[in-house]
Amino acid sequence: MKTYTAKTGEIERKWWQIDATGYSPGRLATRIALILQGKNKPVYTPHIDTGDFIVVTNVEKMNFTGRKLEQKEYGRHTGYPGGRKTTSMKVTLEKHPDRILRKAVKGMMPKNRIAQQQIKKLKIFAGSEHTHTAQSPQVLEV
Repeated sequence: MKTYTAKTGEIERKWWQIDATGYSPGRLATRIALILQGKNKPVYTPHIDTGDFIVVTNVEKMNFTGRKLEQKEYGRHTGYPGGRKTTSMKVTLEKHPDRILRKAVKGMMPKNRIAQQQIKKLKIFAGSEHTHTAQSPQVLEV
């Protein structure tokens, strides 16, 4: 018996919709990362993108445990000396709630070219409305 390897043209991609209300970002991100990589399918092949599309709604209603909103900080560097900028999770949640989940999912993906393709299949919306109704995503219970 030979080992099955998925080919690019044979992959069926589904659209999934997840309502993030009441979920913690880390637990939600692990489930999303598995689906984006295609590890939930029996045809998973490590060197080929076999993952599905995911639409996440109501990201601003996620549940945060402890004092993460005040204590957790997101950092970046401008490239100049002394150019480190930090933003608290509370400010990020108010201005750009989608970035919290996107950063959590991106941290759980492998660091390679395939993961860059896979993260593009993640569509995150702050409210309950999204622009992908034409694809008729199936509701996924996490």
